[in-house]
Amino acid sequence: MKLQLKTIDVVVIGISAALYAAFGILTAGFNFLGVGFLPAVVIPAVFAALYGPWVGGFGAAIGIFIRDMVVHGNAGLSLVAGVPPNFIVFFLIGYIALRQISLKQTLAGLIIAGVGLLVPTIVFLPDFVAFTGLSTETFLSTFVLTVILSLAVIGIVSVRYKEWRSYAIGAVVGQIFGAALLSVTVVAVSPYFLTYFGEPLAPWIVLPLFVWTFATEVPFVLLVGPPIIKACYRAFPSLKRKKTPSEIQ
Repeated sequence: MKLQLKTIDVVVIGISAALYAAFGILTAGFNFLGVGFLPAVVIPAVFAALYGPWVGGFGAAIGIFIRDMVVHGNAGLSLVAGVPPNFIVFFLIGYIALRQISLKQTLAGLIIAGVGLLVPTIVFLPDFVAFTGLSTETFLSTFVLTVILSLAVIGIVSVRYKEWRSYAIGAVVGQIFGAALLSVTVVAVSPYFLTYFGEPLAPWIVLPLFVWTFATEVPFVLLVGPPIIKACYRAFPSLKRKKTPSEIQ
């Protein structure tokens, strides 16, 4: 996909970045290994759905960098572990939201996603529990319910509200790829940027970090995004983009 940005896209990227950074700063008090609780992710998700993948990706990348500079001031960590995952997440949301995905493809994807997320959690459950300090019941109920509810929302949306099917799939696919990249990168660069831990993070921490990132972001994108996008379409009908032949599959 070629990079094509109009003047309006550049302006919108700035607005998206500013809003994402501002709301990200307001919710920065709660974090896990430096990875913040970010309900603000719904902002670049909405912009990605309205204006396309490049706007979504660049707006999120710039916004998270500004937010990180205010919250922890570690430019190196943000550029390595914050900016790339954010770009990927919202680029994918914008890209997939433009596609027409069949119900059969959706159901197959739900099964794969469910198995891929739940099986590693069960296998590494003792490590997750030991690291978080939560009881087994609390951890399982929190994570499993988040995953099941997220996938259930996609299933319901795909059957009843097919106009949101591609957006819902993009939200989960984007979050999976972004959370995976972020968790692996944070652990890999911990000897250089996370010196306050005293030693590099253990490799097994990748999974709890992935769980945290996915479970605390995807519900906001899935549940809050569509009502906001729908309201934008009603207020500004011209925002509703028509799919080009190359975007319809």
